[in-house]
Amino acid sequence: MSYLHERRGAVGWLTLDRPAAMNSLSRALMRGLHAQLDQWRDDPAVRVVVLSGNGRAFCAGADLKEVSAPVAAGEPDVIDVARAFFATLRAFPKPVIAAVNGLAVAGGLELVLACDLVVAAESARLGDAHANFGVFPGAGGAAVLPRKLPANVARLLLFTGRTFSAAQMERHGLVNEVVADAGLAARAQALAEELAARSPLVLARMKRVAAAAADKAEADALRHELLEFRDHQRSHDMQEGLRAFAEKRAPVFKGC
Repeated sequence: MSYLHERRGAVGWLTLDRPAAMNSLSRALMRGLHAQLDQWRDDPAVRVVVLSGNGRAFCAGADLKEVSAPVAAGEPDVIDVARAFFATLRAFPKPVIAAVNGLAVAGGLELVLACDLVVAAESARLGDAHANFGVFPGAGGAAVLPRKLPANVARLLLFTGRTFSAAQMERHGLVNEVVADAGLAARAQALAEELAARSPLVLARMKRVAAAAADKAEADALRHELLEFRDHQRSHDMQEGLRAFAEKRAPVFKGC
């Protein structure tokens, strides 16, 4: 299956498990991850997803053996499978945390870019690296990296193929937290549990509006936010939150 999945309370963990191949993205791996996301999207018991890797790499990108191999008639190539998987990951309605345990380059960096929050081990290194092998990004490297980093920093990573340390990426705003290697899983779980205690409906709506805002004028983004607010006023979670505030207790959210 080349990945592991488990629930830790309300948190679903997806762990890339091809350590000998530095967790490179094969068709089988991406299809498996895609299917698991589809399952968890509709599972109210899973409120947050954490994505990580086994071994010394988070993900070293696409499986170049598959990229260069002939594709059988009727079989989608790697980029077609990647396009569908990454689209699902970016649009996933629940928060996704990247727990970057090691090297994240090329498609591995694109995985990080598709997540909402990033916790990285001190030893992790991140970069685009496509230029090192004459490969063009196909899952967001050139399109999304300049939206996440200052433009000149993004171009430096794209053009040179260099990797930056987790601390450097934190300074540039791509990484939210850097932690000791041994504490990565615990910190990612703690952050995920903090998010899981919030209203899943609020988080899904916030994520949707925030994702769309970058492509809208401010006035249009504010109208979108107001429409979501009007819908949200009628929700159980908002009424429960207001009751809990008045009653000085913790709210019990249902995601509806």
